[in-house]
Amino acid sequence: MKKRTLLLAIFIFAAFVFLAVGALTALDVPDVIMIENHGYKVDRKGPVKFHHKKHSADYGDACTECHHVYKDGKNVWKEGDPVKKCSSCHDPNKKVGKVLKLRDAYHRDCKGCHRKHKDKKAPYRKCNNCH
Repeated sequence: MKKRTLLLAIFIFAAFVFLAVGALTALDVPDVIMIENHGYKVDRKGPVKFHHKKHSADYGDACTECHHVYKDGKNVWKEGDPVKKCSSCHDPNKKVGKVLKLRDAYHRDCKGCHRKHKDKKAPYRKCNNCH
């Protein structure tokens, strides 16, 4: 009986620590991020005001839907890992190996997700809604 109580207490403590770390991590997330990338030969549309907290909290998007570090074809990035600028891997002007150009990577993620959620009124055709 004592063993079962001890295991239950350990489980509850671990769950509390997990939730506390998640809550503290969420506090570090800014409400709005301005996605401004430099280095394009021609920047056709300009920066995008991305409502980060709205996407993560209100819409329930998982962090790994945007943030990634691929090893052996698998996304190994996890919440709490450092977040790099997209342009640190995605070149603004050319595709490098399997790594998409920066604009193509954004469009695949952003427009792809909006298209997937168009039934929830996620705009995906009017570029000026974001740009």
